[in-house]
Amino acid sequence: MQDKATIAVLGGTGKEGGGLALRWAHKGHRVIIGGRSAERAGESAAAMNATLGDDNVVGMANVDAAAAADIVVLAVPYAAQQSTVQEVASGLAGKILIDVTVPLVPPKVSRVHIPEGGSAVEAVQKMLGEGVRVVSAFQNISAHHLTKLDEEIECDVLVCADDGAAGDEVVALAQEIGLRAWYAGPLCNSIVAEGLTSVLIALNRRYKVPGAGIRITGV
Repeated sequence: MQDKATIAVLGGTGKEGGGLALRWAHKGHRVIIGGRSAERAGESAAAMNATLGDDNVVGMANVDAAAAADIVVLAVPYAAQQSTVQEVASGLAGKILIDVTVPLVPPKVSRVHIPEGGSAVEAVQKMLGEGVRVVSAFQNISAHHLTKLDEEIECDVLVCADDGAAGDEVVALAQEIGLRAWYAGPLCNSIVAEGLTSVLIALNRRYKVPGAGIRITGV
């Protein structure tokens, strides 16, 4: 991975994607906010630049954002996951796609939902084929914490990938923005990280906290 990659965050107008985008831009990466609307993406980018006092963030439509980036992050709602991947597939060849998708099924988002065939991210890898290195990460990080740039986030990142080298690159990207990250095995293991999000939502509700997290110990 080059020192400062250009990272496109599809769904960067949302809370989770926006938080990740803000942190990478804060570390000097050129960040592209991707959205269904290029205009709305541009507005989100302008707001981030104002927060950072910089101009590292630009906004584009999803297709253009994916094509222009070195690394693409998919941070859209589960209902839009596969349609967004189909839309941008031509711009992903040879790249890493980091899938942040959690298979939440409203309104029962505190109940674990397992997609037919396994994890949500495995369906994406199957759609795209071996020409795209799909990595699962960041499902368990609360957007509430991501936007607070000076705050230490007490939640580890589980990174799953069939391509170990791609997994290591994403671990490094997570560490760069102040997160503890671990390569947690192949994509099929992502089913656990995806399901944990519903568990954490249940904990947030039961104990009235904004961002419960997980820690890996003994390593």
